Amino acid sequence: MAIAYDLRLQDKVALVTGAGSGIGRASAIRFAAEGAQVLCADIDTQAAEGTVGLIAEAGGAADSVGLDVTDEAQMDAAFARAITQFGKLNVLFNNAGIAGSEWQQTIDVNLTGVHNGLLRGAKFLAANGGGAIINTASVAGLAGLTGPHLTDDPEEIQPNVGAYVAAKHGVVGLTKQFAVTFGRFGVRVNAIAPGYIVTPMTAEARSDGATEEYLTSLHPLGRLGQPEEIAAAASFLASDDASFINGVTLPVDGGYTAR
Repeated sequence: MAIAYDLRLQDKVALVTGAGSGIGRASAIRFAAEGAQVLCADIDTQAAEGTVGLIAEAGGAADSVGLDVTDEAQMDAAFARAITQFGKLNVLFNNAGIAGSEWQQTIDVNLTGVHNGLLRGAKFLAANGGGAIINTASVAGLAGLTGPHLTDDPEEIQPNVGAYVAAKHGVVGLTKQFAVTFGRFGVRVNAIAPGYIVTPMTAEARSDGATEEYLTSLHPLGRLGQPEEIAAAASFLASDDASFINGVTLPVDGGYTAR
């Protein structure tokens, strides 16, 4: 039986990056369930189309667009598509990201990609009556990460160590700066800092039973999070219920950062 949500996002249009799976897919579906028309953007166009199909099956309105967030021309095209298809844009969810990879790629996708969306989204919303921007940060944007992957041999430490943490700390900083710069135009900019969430991006880390047990132990609630729990926070921040919330990074982490 489908859950009936309040239509907090009725008559709003949302652009969600990384909407093909995980947090992005769950959020696009939640936005639509709350009344928004959603443009689902993802580098994997088939995955984005799959999200559109799920929204349509539930009676929602959505469209898809291919998007590499590191490509400024593609980002421009995604914004243009939202306007062409739905006539306006009220909400931007900068969610696309990758797990820790080599340094430059991690920074390009997880930090520069967010900046590419922020710059365009904030300027557009400022010129059109305001709106809401949500960025996906991480508990890695609030503290350094620990785990069984750490080694006692410094020679075994990978050269890209810290890339993910650096990028997510950058997202927290960008969130604050854009909130200060664009708040006067009615643009709210906030971030979500998820703990470890059960998504395809964390599948490799969770593939080893001992590692998953350790990661679970880092969360005082005693479990990993679900994408729908991040989506619930994103829909709140996108809605008018969060009308006086600006510049915040909201941990949705089962108590991870409370330790």
